Amino acid sequence: MSSQLKARIVDDMKSAMRAKEKDRLMTVRNILAAIKQQEVDTREELDDTAVLAIVDKMCKQRRESISQFSEAGRDDLVVQEELELGFLQDYLPEALSDDEISVLIQEALDATGASSMKEMGQVMAYIKPKAQGRADMGKISGLIKAAIN
Repeated sequence: MSSQLKARIVDDMKSAMRAKEKDRLMTVRNILAAIKQQEVDTREELDDTAVLAIVDKMCKQRRESISQFSEAGRDDLVVQEELELGFLQDYLPEALSDDEISVLIQEALDATGASSMKEMGQVMAYIKPKAQGRADMGKISGLIKAAIN
């Protein structure tokens, strides 16, 4: 159950060390620390899906920080967070287009037979593994609600 994504991140850490890229190195070390923490907590080695979920969560945190720092007028911190977000996004798969998201939602609705908001959880459970790291789950949730209603 070895993770190719984790191995790639470790290799990138070594490359960043050799190239003396301090910002990239800091971000990659933060990713590895989050992975290690999760592995210690669960007492098992993470697979690519779990590593992807961690990186996706870190991206979401950076986006939230960027909006908060922008509102507070802290442009210096916005620049740093945007830089880290760029490094994190290198590990995410290619983003889904709006058309692909629509097809995925329709496929989930057909597969689950959802017709009311009560079945929203089933639809999200169907979509999440396919869209993790490739689309904003909040946006997808809103689109599902619109499709059901």
